[in-house]
Amino acid sequence: MSFRTLGLDANILKAVQEAGYTEPTPIQAAAIPQIIAGHDLIGIAQTGTGKTAAFVLPILAKLAGMKREANQRGIRALVVAPTRELVVQIEENVRAYSKHLPLKVATVFGGVGEHPQIQALRSGVDMVIATPGRLLDLMDRRHGDFSGINFLVLDEADRMLDMGFLPSIRQIVKALPRKRQTLLFSATLSREIEGLTHEFQHAPKTVQIGRRSNPAETVTQLVYEVPKHLKPALLVHLLRDPSMDMVLVFSRMKHSADRIARNLENKGIKTATLHSNRSQNQRLRALKDFKSGAVRVLVATDIAARGIDVDGISHVVNYDFPMHAEDYVHRIGRTGRAHAVGDAISFVTSEDHGTLRSLERFIGRGIVRKKAEGFDYNAAAPAVQAGDRERPPMQGNARPSQPARHSGGSHPRGNGSGRQGASASRRGGGGNNRWRR
Repeated sequence: MSFRTLGLDANILKAVQEAGYTEPTPIQAAAIPQIIAGHDLIGIAQTGTGKTAAFVLPILAKLAGMKREANQRGIRALVVAPTRELVVQIEENVRAYSKHLPLKVATVFGGVGEHPQIQALRSGVDMVIATPGRLLDLMDRRHGDFSGINFLVLDEADRMLDMGFLPSIRQIVKALPRKRQTLLFSATLSREIEGLTHEFQHAPKTVQIGRRSNPAETVTQLVYEVPKHLKPALLVHLLRDPSMDMVLVFSRMKHSADRIARNLENKGIKTATLHSNRSQNQRLRALKDFKSGAVRVLVATDIAARGIDVDGISHVVNYDFPMHAEDYVHRIGRTGRAHAVGDAISFVTSEDHGTLRSLERFIGRGIVRKKAEGFDYNAAAPAVQAGDRERPPMQGNARPSQPARHSGGSHPRGNGSGRQGASASRRGGGGNNRWRR
Protein backbone atom coordinates (compact mmCIF):
# COMPACT_ATOMS: atom_id res chain seq x y z
CA MET A 1 0.00 0.00 0.00
CA SER A 2 1.17 3.54 -0.73
CA PHE A 3 0.10 6.89 0.71
CA ARG A 4 -1.53 7.69 -2.63
CA THR A 5 -4.27 5.15 -1.92
CA LEU A 6 -5.35 6.88 1.30
CA GLY A 7 -7.08 9.90 -0.21
CA LEU A 8 -4.54 12.54 0.80
CA ASP A 9 -4.08 15.95 -0.84
CA ALA A 10 -1.39 16.11 -3.54
CA ASN A 11 0.54 18.75 -1.60
CA ILE A 12 0.54 16.50 1.46
CA LEU A 13 1.76 13.55 -0.59
CA LYS A 14 4.58 15.73 -1.88
CA ALA A 15 5.60 16.68 1.67
CA VAL A 16 5.41 13.06 2.84
CA GLN A 17 7.66 12.00 -0.01
CA GLU A 18 10.12 14.78 0.80
CA ALA A 19 10.17 13.56 4.40
CA GLY A 20 11.39 10.20 3.09
CA TYR A 21 8.29 8.07 3.69
CA THR A 22 7.18 5.67 0.98
CA GLU A 23 4.43 3.57 2.57
CA PRO A 24 2.15 3.99 5.58
CA THR A 25 2.62 2.09 8.83
CA PRO A 26 -0.23 -0.23 9.91
CA ILE A 27 -1.80 2.37 12.23
CA GLN A 28 -1.67 4.98 9.44
CA ALA A 29 -3.14 2.63 6.84
CA ALA A 30 -5.99 1.70 9.17
CA ALA A 31 -6.75 5.11 10.72
CA ILE A 32 -6.36 7.61 7.87
CA PRO A 33 -9.28 6.35 5.69
CA GLN A 34 -11.60 6.25 8.73
CA ILE A 35 -10.71 9.82 9.69
CA ILE A 36 -11.08 11.12 6.15
CA ALA A 37 -14.49 9.43 6.02
CA GLY A 38 -15.51 11.59 9.00
CA HIS A 39 -15.68 9.01 11.79
CA ASP A 40 -14.68 9.58 15.38
CA LEU A 41 -11.80 7.23 16.08
CA ILE A 42 -10.07 5.38 18.91
CA GLY A 43 -6.50 4.59 17.91
CA ILE A 44 -4.63 2.05 20.06
CA ALA A 45 -1.00 1.49 19.13
CA GLN A 46 2.38 1.21 20.76
CA THR A 47 4.74 4.16 20.66
CA GLY A 48 6.94 4.33 17.59
CA THR A 49 4.27 3.06 15.21
CA GLY A 50 3.63 6.37 13.46
CA LYS A 51 0.41 7.35 15.20
CA THR A 52 1.16 11.09 15.05
CA ALA A 53 1.04 11.04 11.26
CA ALA A 54 -2.05 8.83 11.52
CA PHE A 55 -4.06 11.81 12.75
CA VAL A 56 -2.01 14.76 11.41
CA LEU A 57 -2.15 13.72 7.74
CA PRO A 58 -5.94 13.24 7.43
CA ILE A 59 -6.70 16.39 9.44
CA LEU A 60 -4.42 18.41 7.16
CA ALA A 61 -6.13 16.85 4.15
CA LYS A 62 -9.57 17.81 5.44
CA LEU A 63 -8.48 21.32 6.43
CA ALA A 64 -6.98 21.82 2.98
CA GLY A 65 -10.31 20.85 1.41
CA MET A 66 -12.42 23.09 3.65
CA LYS A 67 -13.10 26.62 2.46
CA ARG A 68 -12.32 29.29 5.06
CA GLU A 69 -14.21 32.53 4.74
CA ALA A 70 -12.12 35.70 4.37
CA ASN A 71 -13.17 37.01 7.79
CA GLN A 72 -13.01 33.63 9.55
CA ARG A 73 -10.14 33.62 12.03
CA GLY A 74 -11.16 30.95 14.52
CA ILE A 75 -9.21 27.79 15.27
CA ARG A 76 -10.34 24.75 13.30
CA ALA A 77 -8.31 21.88 14.78
CA LEU A 78 -7.12 21.31 18.35
CA VAL A 79 -4.60 18.69 19.46
CA VAL A 80 -4.18 18.18 23.22
CA ALA A 81 -1.11 16.29 24.46
CA PRO A 82 0.25 15.69 27.99
CA THR A 83 3.74 17.23 27.81
CA ARG A 84 5.40 20.22 26.23
CA GLU A 85 7.99 17.93 24.63
CA LEU A 86 5.26 15.98 22.87
CA VAL A 87 3.60 19.23 21.77
CA VAL A 88 6.85 20.35 20.15
CA GLN A 89 7.29 16.98 18.46
CA ILE A 90 3.76 17.06 17.02
CA GLU A 91 4.31 20.62 15.80
CA GLU A 92 7.44 19.49 13.94
CA ASN A 93 5.39 16.80 12.18
CA VAL A 94 2.59 19.22 11.32
CA ARG A 95 4.98 21.77 9.85
CA ALA A 96 6.79 19.11 7.82
CA TYR A 97 3.57 17.67 6.33
CA SER A 98 1.88 21.05 5.74
CA LYS A 99 4.87 22.81 4.17
CA HIS A 100 3.06 23.08 0.81
CA LEU A 101 -0.28 24.13 2.31
CA PRO A 102 -1.43 27.65 3.32
CA LEU A 103 -2.19 26.55 6.88
CA LYS A 104 -1.07 28.13 10.16
CA VAL A 105 -0.20 26.25 13.32
CA ALA A 106 0.53 27.42 16.88
CA THR A 107 1.62 25.73 20.10
CA VAL A 108 0.42 26.45 23.63
CA PHE A 109 2.27 25.14 26.69
CA GLY A 110 3.68 26.29 30.01
CA GLY A 111 7.25 27.00 31.00
CA VAL A 112 7.59 29.84 28.49
CA GLY A 113 6.09 33.30 28.12
CA GLU A 114 2.42 33.33 27.23
CA HIS A 115 2.35 36.58 25.20
CA PRO A 116 3.46 35.05 21.84
CA GLN A 117 0.92 32.26 22.33
CA ILE A 118 -1.86 34.77 23.02
CA GLN A 119 -0.91 36.76 19.94
CA ALA A 120 -0.97 33.61 17.79
CA LEU A 121 -4.43 32.65 19.05
CA ARG A 122 -5.76 36.15 18.43
CA SER A 123 -4.28 36.42 14.95
CA GLY A 124 -6.02 33.26 13.81
CA VAL A 125 -4.50 29.85 13.19
CA ASP A 126 -5.82 26.67 11.66
CA MET A 127 -4.43 24.25 14.23
CA VAL A 128 -3.42 24.58 17.88
CA ILE A 129 -1.33 21.95 19.65
CA ALA A 130 -1.42 22.37 23.42
CA THR A 131 -0.93 20.97 26.88
CA PRO A 132 -4.11 21.01 28.99
CA GLY A 133 -2.94 23.36 31.75
CA ARG A 134 -1.84 26.38 29.73
CA LEU A 135 -4.62 25.86 27.18
CA LEU A 136 -7.36 25.92 29.80
CA ASP A 137 -5.80 28.97 31.41
CA LEU A 138 -5.88 30.90 28.11
CA MET A 139 -9.36 29.66 27.26
CA ASP A 140 -10.63 30.80 30.66
CA ARG A 141 -9.33 34.27 29.84
CA ARG A 142 -11.04 34.11 26.44
CA HIS A 143 -7.90 34.13 24.33
CA GLY A 144 -8.67 32.52 20.98
CA ASP A 145 -11.90 31.58 19.24
CA PHE A 146 -12.63 27.87 19.69
CA SER A 147 -16.27 28.05 18.58
CA GLY A 148 -15.47 26.75 15.10
CA ILE A 149 -13.43 23.68 16.07
CA ASN A 150 -13.97 20.88 13.56
CA PHE A 151 -11.37 18.43 14.85
CA LEU A 152 -10.27 17.51 18.36
CA VAL A 153 -7.40 15.10 19.06
CA LEU A 154 -6.61 13.74 22.51
CA ASP A 155 -3.14 12.26 22.12
CA GLU A 156 -1.53 10.00 24.73
CA ALA A 157 -4.89 9.92 26.49
CA ASP A 158 -3.75 7.30 28.98
CA ARG A 159 -0.81 9.46 30.02
CA MET A 160 -3.07 12.49 30.49
CA LEU A 161 -5.22 10.45 32.85
CA ASP A 162 -2.12 9.32 34.75
CA MET A 163 -1.08 12.95 35.18
CA GLY A 164 -4.44 13.99 36.59
CA PHE A 165 -5.61 16.02 33.60
CA LEU A 166 -9.13 14.61 33.33
CA PRO A 167 -10.85 17.60 35.02
CA SER A 168 -9.01 20.02 32.72
CA ILE A 169 -9.83 17.96 29.65
CA ARG A 170 -13.50 17.88 30.59
CA GLN A 171 -13.53 21.68 30.89
CA ILE A 172 -11.77 22.08 27.55
CA VAL A 173 -14.13 19.71 25.74
CA LYS A 174 -17.17 21.39 27.33
CA ALA A 175 -16.11 24.69 25.75
CA LEU A 176 -15.92 23.18 22.24
CA PRO A 177 -18.80 22.76 19.79
CA ARG A 178 -20.63 19.44 20.15
CA LYS A 179 -20.59 18.88 16.41
CA ARG A 180 -16.97 17.96 15.75
CA GLN A 181 -14.80 14.98 14.88
CA THR A 182 -12.99 13.62 17.93
CA LEU A 183 -9.94 11.38 17.71
CA LEU A 184 -8.49 9.67 20.76
CA PHE A 185 -5.08 7.98 20.66
CA SER A 186 -3.55 5.88 23.39
CA ALA A 187 -1.00 3.13 23.84
CA THR A 188 -3.39 1.24 26.10
CA LEU A 189 -7.14 0.75 26.24
CA SER A 190 -8.09 0.66 29.90
CA ARG A 191 -11.55 0.94 31.42
CA GLU A 192 -10.80 4.60 32.11
CA ILE A 193 -9.99 5.25 28.46
CA GLU A 194 -13.11 3.41 27.34
CA GLY A 195 -15.09 5.66 29.68
CA LEU A 196 -13.62 8.73 27.98
CA THR A 197 -14.68 7.47 24.56
CA HIS A 198 -18.32 7.26 25.72
CA GLU A 199 -18.07 10.75 27.20
CA PHE A 200 -16.36 12.59 24.35
CA GLN A 201 -17.03 10.65 21.15
CA HIS A 202 -19.96 9.63 18.96
CA ALA A 203 -20.02 6.09 17.57
CA PRO A 204 -16.24 5.91 17.26
CA LYS A 205 -14.44 3.39 15.08
CA THR A 206 -11.64 1.50 16.82
CA VAL A 207 -8.25 0.82 15.26
CA GLN A 208 -5.93 -1.33 17.32
CA ILE A 209 -2.46 -2.32 16.19
CA GLY A 210 -0.70 -5.02 18.18
CA ARG A 211 -1.57 -6.37 21.60
CA ARG A 212 -2.74 -4.10 24.36
CA SER A 213 -0.05 -2.84 26.72
CA ASN A 214 2.69 -5.07 25.30
CA PRO A 215 6.10 -3.73 24.32
CA ALA A 216 7.05 -3.44 20.69
CA GLU A 217 8.14 -6.78 19.26
CA THR A 218 11.22 -5.19 17.73
CA VAL A 219 12.72 -4.44 21.15
CA THR A 220 15.14 -6.95 22.68
CA GLN A 221 14.47 -6.93 26.42
CA LEU A 222 17.19 -7.85 28.91
CA VAL A 223 17.58 -7.79 32.67
CA TYR A 224 20.90 -7.20 34.41
CA GLU A 225 20.75 -8.24 38.06
CA VAL A 226 23.17 -6.02 39.97
CA PRO A 227 23.80 -4.82 43.54
CA LYS A 228 22.44 -1.31 44.00
CA HIS A 229 25.85 0.23 44.72
CA LEU A 230 27.29 -1.12 41.45
CA LYS A 231 24.69 0.39 39.11
CA PRO A 232 26.84 3.46 38.27
CA ALA A 233 29.83 1.27 37.43
CA LEU A 234 27.73 -1.17 35.39
CA LEU A 235 26.29 1.66 33.31
CA VAL A 236 29.75 2.98 32.49
CA HIS A 237 30.90 -0.58 31.72
CA LEU A 238 28.04 -1.18 29.27
CA LEU A 239 28.59 2.16 27.58
CA ARG A 240 32.04 1.00 26.54
CA ASP A 241 30.20 -0.98 23.85
CA PRO A 242 30.33 1.23 20.72
CA SER A 243 27.01 -0.17 19.52
CA MET A 244 25.38 1.79 22.35
CA ASP A 245 25.62 4.94 20.31
CA MET A 246 22.35 6.68 21.19
CA VAL A 247 21.22 5.79 24.70
CA LEU A 248 18.24 6.95 26.75
CA VAL A 249 18.69 6.30 30.49
CA PHE A 250 15.74 6.50 32.87
CA SER A 251 16.31 7.54 36.48
CA ARG A 252 14.00 7.48 39.47
CA MET A 253 14.45 11.06 40.64
CA LYS A 254 15.53 14.39 39.24
CA HIS A 255 18.56 14.74 41.48
CA SER A 256 19.51 11.14 40.66
CA ALA A 257 19.40 11.95 36.95
CA ASP A 258 21.79 14.85 37.55
CA ARG A 259 24.12 12.61 39.56
CA ILE A 260 24.14 9.91 36.85
CA ALA A 261 24.91 12.53 34.22
CA ARG A 262 27.78 13.98 36.28
CA ASN A 263 29.29 10.54 36.71
CA LEU A 264 29.11 9.82 32.98
CA GLU A 265 30.59 13.21 32.09
CA ASN A 266 33.43 12.55 34.51
CA LYS A 267 34.10 9.33 32.60
CA GLY A 268 34.29 11.23 29.31
CA ILE A 269 30.80 10.26 28.06
CA LYS A 270 28.89 13.23 26.62
CA THR A 271 25.56 13.37 28.43
CA ALA A 272 22.48 15.61 28.75
CA THR A 273 19.63 15.55 31.27
CA LEU A 274 15.89 15.98 30.87
CA HIS A 275 13.55 16.47 33.82
CA SER A 276 11.02 18.97 35.15
CA ASN A 277 13.56 21.07 37.06
CA ARG A 278 15.20 22.00 33.77
CA SER A 279 13.97 25.13 32.04
CA GLN A 280 12.11 24.84 28.75
CA ASN A 281 15.16 26.10 26.85
CA GLN A 282 17.41 23.61 28.64
CA ARG A 283 15.05 20.77 27.83
CA LEU A 284 14.76 21.68 24.18
CA ARG A 285 18.54 22.05 23.98
CA ALA A 286 19.03 18.61 25.55
CA LEU A 287 16.69 17.04 22.99
CA LYS A 288 18.38 18.89 20.13
CA ASP A 289 21.84 17.77 21.23
CA PHE A 290 20.63 14.19 21.64
CA LYS A 291 19.00 14.12 18.22
CA SER A 292 22.04 15.63 16.51
CA GLY A 293 24.52 13.30 18.21
CA ALA A 294 26.25 16.11 20.11
CA VAL A 295 25.61 14.00 23.22
CA ARG A 296 25.57 10.23 23.27
CA VAL A 297 23.44 9.70 26.39
CA LEU A 298 20.26 11.41 27.58
CA VAL A 299 19.40 10.81 31.24
CA ALA A 300 15.74 11.46 31.96
CA THR A 301 12.97 10.96 34.46
CA ASP A 302 9.52 9.75 33.42
CA ILE A 303 8.75 13.11 31.87
CA ALA A 304 10.53 11.78 28.77
CA ALA A 305 8.71 8.47 28.52
CA ARG A 306 5.86 9.99 26.47
CA GLY A 307 7.48 13.17 25.23
CA ILE A 308 10.47 11.96 23.25
CA ASP A 309 10.05 11.11 19.60
CA VAL A 310 13.60 10.53 18.41
CA ASP A 311 14.50 8.15 15.63
CA GLY A 312 17.58 6.00 16.02
CA ILE A 313 17.68 5.42 19.79
CA SER A 314 19.76 2.25 19.99
CA HIS A 315 19.23 1.47 23.66
CA VAL A 316 16.90 2.34 26.50
CA VAL A 317 18.39 1.79 29.94
CA ASN A 318 16.20 1.43 33.01
CA TYR A 319 18.76 2.57 35.54
CA ASP A 320 16.01 2.25 38.14
CA PHE A 321 13.35 -0.38 37.57
CA PRO A 322 9.88 1.11 36.87
CA MET A 323 7.17 0.61 39.47
CA HIS A 324 4.34 0.39 36.93
CA ALA A 325 4.00 -1.89 33.93
CA GLU A 326 2.62 0.90 31.76
CA ASP A 327 5.72 2.98 32.48
CA TYR A 328 7.89 0.07 31.37
CA VAL A 329 5.95 -0.27 28.12
CA HIS A 330 6.16 3.41 27.29
CA ARG A 331 9.79 3.77 28.26
CA ILE A 332 11.12 0.90 26.20
CA GLY A 333 8.91 2.08 23.35
CA ARG A 334 11.43 4.90 22.86
CA THR A 335 13.62 2.39 21.01
CA GLY A 336 12.64 -0.11 18.33
CA ARG A 337 10.39 2.55 16.82
CA ALA A 338 8.40 1.83 13.68
CA HIS A 339 10.23 -1.01 11.91
CA ALA A 340 13.60 -0.41 13.58
CA VAL A 341 15.14 -2.64 16.25
CA GLY A 342 16.52 -1.69 19.62
CA ASP A 343 17.57 -2.99 23.02
CA ALA A 344 16.00 -2.29 26.40
CA ILE A 345 17.99 -3.27 29.50
CA SER A 346 16.69 -3.02 33.03
CA PHE A 347 18.92 -2.93 36.09
CA VAL A 348 17.30 -5.06 38.77
CA THR A 349 18.40 -5.06 42.42
CA SER A 350 17.26 -7.44 45.15
CA GLU A 351 14.50 -4.96 45.99
CA ASP A 352 13.04 -5.20 42.47
CA HIS A 353 12.51 -8.96 42.14
CA GLY A 354 8.84 -8.94 43.10
CA THR A 355 8.10 -6.03 40.79
CA LEU A 356 9.94 -7.78 37.96
CA ARG A 357 7.81 -10.91 38.39
CA SER A 358 4.65 -8.78 38.25
CA LEU A 359 5.84 -7.12 35.06
CA GLU A 360 6.52 -10.46 33.42
CA ARG A 361 3.01 -11.62 34.26
CA PHE A 362 1.62 -8.37 32.87
CA ILE A 363 3.39 -8.65 29.50
CA GLY A 364 2.91 -12.41 29.33
CA ARG A 365 6.55 -13.34 28.91
CA GLY A 366 9.78 -13.74 30.79
CA ILE A 367 12.65 -11.31 30.27
CA VAL A 368 16.09 -12.74 29.58
CA ARG A 369 18.64 -12.36 32.38
CA LYS A 370 22.14 -11.41 31.33
CA LYS A 371 25.55 -10.88 32.90
CA ALA A 372 27.95 -8.20 31.67
CA GLU A 373 31.18 -9.83 30.54
CA GLY A 374 34.27 -8.58 32.33
CA PHE A 375 32.34 -6.74 35.04
CA ASP A 376 33.24 -7.29 38.70
CA TYR A 377 29.95 -8.00 40.47
CA ASN A 378 31.76 -8.50 43.78
CA ALA A 379 33.33 -5.05 43.98
CA ALA A 380 32.89 -3.21 47.25
CA ALA A 381 30.71 -0.13 47.50
CA PRO A 382 32.68 3.03 46.70
CA ALA A 383 32.97 5.82 49.24
CA VAL A 384 30.02 8.20 48.93
CA GLN A 385 30.80 11.89 48.75
CA ALA A 386 28.56 14.24 50.70
CA GLY A 387 27.13 15.87 47.57
CA ASP A 388 26.12 12.52 46.13
CA ARG A 389 24.16 11.12 49.07
CA GLU A 390 20.56 10.18 48.46
CA ARG A 391 18.25 12.99 49.46
CA PRO A 392 15.27 12.29 51.70
CA PRO A 393 11.86 12.21 50.02
CA MET A 394 10.26 15.59 49.42
CA GLN A 395 7.45 16.56 51.72
CA GLY A 396 4.05 18.08 51.08
CA ASN A 397 2.54 17.78 47.63
CA ALA A 398 5.67 16.64 45.87
CA ARG A 399 5.11 13.58 43.76
CA PRO A 400 7.54 10.69 44.28
CA SER A 401 9.53 9.99 41.16
CA GLN A 402 9.17 6.73 39.32
CA PRO A 403 11.98 4.24 38.88
CA ALA A 404 13.71 4.05 35.53
CA ARG A 405 15.09 1.19 33.53
CA HIS A 406 18.43 0.33 31.97
CA SER A 407 19.13 -0.41 28.35
CA GLY A 408 22.05 -2.09 26.83
CA GLY A 409 22.51 -5.33 25.10
CA SER A 410 24.23 -7.72 22.84
CA HIS A 411 23.69 -6.46 19.45
CA PRO A 412 10.03 13.62 27.61
CA ARG A 413 5.61 17.14 37.57
CA GLY A 414 4.72 20.25 35.50
CA ASN A 415 4.82 19.68 31.81
CA GLY A 416 2.28 22.20 30.71
CA SER A 417 1.59 24.77 33.38
CA GLY A 418 0.83 25.13 37.05
CA ARG A 419 -2.66 23.78 36.42
CA GLN A 420 -1.41 20.29 35.82
CA GLY A 421 -2.70 17.76 38.30
CA ALA A 422 -1.01 15.12 40.33
CA SER A 423 -0.77 11.47 39.37
CA ALA A 424 -4.00 9.59 39.08
CA SER A 425 -5.11 7.75 42.18
CA ARG A 426 -4.54 4.40 40.54
CA ARG A 427 -0.82 5.01 40.87
CA GLY A 428 -1.21 4.80 44.60
CA GLY A 429 -1.04 1.65 46.64
CA GLY A 430 1.87 -0.57 47.33
CA GLY A 431 3.70 -3.61 46.19
CA ASN A 432 3.01 -5.64 43.14
CA ASN A 433 -0.73 -5.03 43.16
CA ARG A 434 -0.07 -1.80 41.25
CA TRP A 435 0.23 -3.77 38.03
CA ARG A 436 -2.79 -5.98 38.44
CA ARG A 437 -5.91 -5.07 36.57
